[in-house]
Amino acid sequence: MRQLMVWILALMAGIALAQPARAGEMSPGMVVQKIADDLADSIGSRREELKNDHEKLIREIDAILLPHFDIEYASLLVLGRSAREATPEQRSRFAKAFYNSIAHRYAEGLLNYTRGNVRVLPFKGELNDKRTIVRTEVVLDDGKSVAVDYAFRKSSSDDWKAYDVIIEGISYITNYRNQVAAEIQASSLDSLIQRLESQGEKALESLEKRAGSQ
Repeated sequence: MRQLMVWILALMAGIALAQPARAGEMSPGMVVQKIADDLADSIGSRREELKNDHEKLIREIDAILLPHFDIEYASLLVLGRSAREATPEQRSRFAKAFYNSIAHRYAEGLLNYTRGNVRVLPFKGELNDKRTIVRTEVVLDDGKSVAVDYAFRKSSSDDWKAYDVIIEGISYITNYRNQVAAEIQASSLDSLIQRLESQGEKALESLEKRAGSQ
């Protein structure tokens, strides 16, 4: 799962999709193509520089991905039932801390991806007004093919934003929701937020290890 999760950010950079777009709006495919183009321009020729400056790499990724990723909605789904009891401040802090932890943990995957490793499956049916799934197949370094789907939703500003990645049928949202729920039950939401804010990816690693040992 860890190897595949590295692709969450990396694959978003390597997909060129052919989906229909309504006049005046970017389809999910166009969104991902823009991300791919922007990352290629920003990171492609600076791999060694960014490999040696992790914080600069994170800033580059944030500038490109954040406008197209719905971290608030994704974090609500990760919180699950706990979101109902959380205050607006807690939800906001969790969204920021969780995204930052994910970005730091998997950012280096962007330095290693190759576009030719991704095959976009044909888009079928009508583009839903509110949600849609983009389906792809990814060839990993060992030659294995992996099914990777991307979930998009129409935001309140009427543009398409990604919020979930489903790898071999395993949802990024569901995977972390179970881990977060167990951690909140064992301690508290405030305690989890504080650990994510202060420890970042190390707190995330701790969640994953505990889930793996259960």
